Amino acid sequence: MGRKIINAVCFIFLIVFAAAFIFPVAVVLINSFKAKFSISASPFTLPVGDEFVGLANYTEGIKSTGFPSAFGWSLFITVFSIAAILIFTSMCAWYIVRVKNVFTSLLYYSLVFSMIVPFQMVMFTMSKTANVLRLDNPLGIILIYLGFGAGLSVFMFTGFIKTVPLGIEEAATIDGCSPFQTFWRVVFPILTPTAITVAILNSMWIWNDYLLPYLVIGGDYKTIPIAIQYLKGGYGSIDMGAMMAMLVLSIIPVIVFYLSSQKYIIKGVAAGAVKG
Repeated sequence: MGRKIINAVCFIFLIVFAAAFIFPVAVVLINSFKAKFSISASPFTLPVGDEFVGLANYTEGIKSTGFPSAFGWSLFITVFSIAAILIFTSMCAWYIVRVKNVFTSLLYYSLVFSMIVPFQMVMFTMSKTANVLRLDNPLGIILIYLGFGAGLSVFMFTGFIKTVPLGIEEAATIDGCSPFQTFWRVVFPILTPTAITVAILNSMWIWNDYLLPYLVIGGDYKTIPIAIQYLKGGYGSIDMGAMMAMLVLSIIPVIVFYLSSQKYIIKGVAAGAVKG
């Protein structure tokens, strides 16, 4: 009887906890169909009567922000940044685990240390360096995202690779595989759960990031978060209806990607947390 009560209390707690996360998203979705003056007056009610404007906020937001172009730049930067992070950090982690010396130890701890350094400490020097090195463009920011995403990604890949039996790689070497072939044909397929987890975590960060693209590429190549800020008018006026609509459109790709890959997250995080 006591076990059932505990389970019921845990279930109720989880329902309330989930509702606390879902509620803000639901509010944004509801207000994306309201007239902008109704949002301030009654932000938590369903749009009825004259408050309901259909897809007018979406069409106005797409036109005002240049959403298709912003979506394209966000997609380009996110996809290629994730690809770079997965390729280079997985190889780096494999090298760190299999080649044990002072250099790999220093490399590993340097990358882990980078995770605790706040972005605000380096953002001004980083933006100046990016400008000097001509990285203030969509291709250059991919390299910057690789640098900022390397710490967590290498940490997770390293923890997982430590659980991969060395005998599998030795068998591939005996069969004539080079180190490069051994990694891509044998090791990397085993890393799939962690690779997907790394991709999800980094994609949510890169897709929604505002500060780094704003500092590095500014308004020349507007990503979605930057484009949405252009809905602010003079004297602090904001088209809240169009902003809510654009926020809904911006979170849909991340939600779809997350829901389609969520089964790998816990498995990948648990595997990446193993200590060697």
